[in-house]
Amino acid sequence: MAQQQNLMDRKKLCCSICLDLLKDPVTIPCGHNYCKNCINSHWDEEDQKEIHSCPQCRQTFRPRPVLVKNTMLADLVEELKKTGLQAAPADHCYAGPEDVACDFCTGRKLKALRSCLQCLVSYCEQHLQPHYESPAFEKHKLVNPSRKLQENICTRHGIAMKIFCRSDQQCICYLCSMDEHKDHNTVLASAERCERQGELVMSRQKIQQRIQDREKDVKVLQQEVEATNRSADKAVKNTEKIFTQLVRLLKNRSSDVKQQIRSRQKSEVSRAKELQEKLQKELVELRRRDTELERLLHTEDHIQFLHNYPSLSCLNKSTNAASINICPLRYFEDVMAAVSEVKYKLQDILSDVWTKISLTENEVDVLLPPAEPKARAEFLRYSQQITLDPNTANTRHANASVSRHYYGFGS
Repeated sequence: MAQQQNLMDRKKLCCSICLDLLKDPVTIPCGHNYCKNCINSHWDEEDQKEIHSCPQCRQTFRPRPVLVKNTMLADLVEELKKTGLQAAPADHCYAGPEDVACDFCTGRKLKALRSCLQCLVSYCEQHLQPHYESPAFEKHKLVNPSRKLQENICTRHGIAMKIFCRSDQQCICYLCSMDEHKDHNTVLASAERCERQGELVMSRQKIQQRIQDREKDVKVLQQEVEATNRSADKAVKNTEKIFTQLVRLLKNRSSDVKQQIRSRQKSEVSRAKELQEKLQKELVELRRRDTELERLLHTEDHIQFLHNYPSLSCLNKSTNAASINICPLRYFEDVMAAVSEVKYKLQDILSDVWTKISLTENEVDVLLPPAEPKARAEFLRYSQQITLDPNTANTRHANASVSRHYYGFGS
């Protein structure tokens, strides 16, 4: 509590010009206190006007007042220094390279809290107080700190631009409206901003709708990826189970089928994720665009709004993203069906073969010609692997034939 009181006392004993503890404090006729050097420097700039004013309350004096040291304040400052609280404000209060600095501070400048469109000056918290306290600043418009206050000034006439010329699409001052823009279509900058702000609202609604549409597309793609992964995993699991029931001859084929499934899985997932990445990038760009439009919509300075409007008002033409087509996951099911068919055919073949073996006589008359095959098992003794030309064979029948003959058991 004592430390808080000391900080409050320190603030009362600070010069409102340099924002540091008073050095050689003097009191001017209106009752405000300043460092002797600070107020002298301030009045030196006003000597040409022959009227001197108080930086805080704006009361004017003529002639320039004689400054007398305030010994009581000087003693208080010395006492406060002994408490060890004479350190400068925290570094985060000072203006950095990216901050708008207070134009009124001397020496190391503090961050500006607001900018005045009438004064065309940016003020820190302490130097801004007169705008809140003095009736002389009642009609001044304060906005967020801006580095571009001078852009509000007409380069030709040196006064504020408050009119917008629709004919030339530029901001002008009232003198320009009576001179080179005399017969042009002109309106107040605030009125033009109001109209264009409505257009920006509509543009932003379109962007937000596009964001929602793309978010839905991303969700659909994610579901497709998950479904593809589930189906592929199921296919691999089932085919492995089938192949483990077959003889060693089919183990190599199991590896081939697994590789084909994974290749297709990789292809499908890669396709979906590539499109998903494109949509994510588009979402980022749309959100960035939405942020810029929102920032422009909240710009309090009409002139800055109109300066930035042309570059942000045009909604980019929608680029046609790749179609979101959810392909039926038939490939993996077809693979499982083909493998199952091989299994059953292999069982039939083995059954027929073993039956034939059990019925075959041990002795064979080599002088007699071999009997003409009649049973299926006898025909299978002459079966050979064949390869169909995929460029000429029917796709449906070719796949079925290849799946049978691929494993050496085609009939």
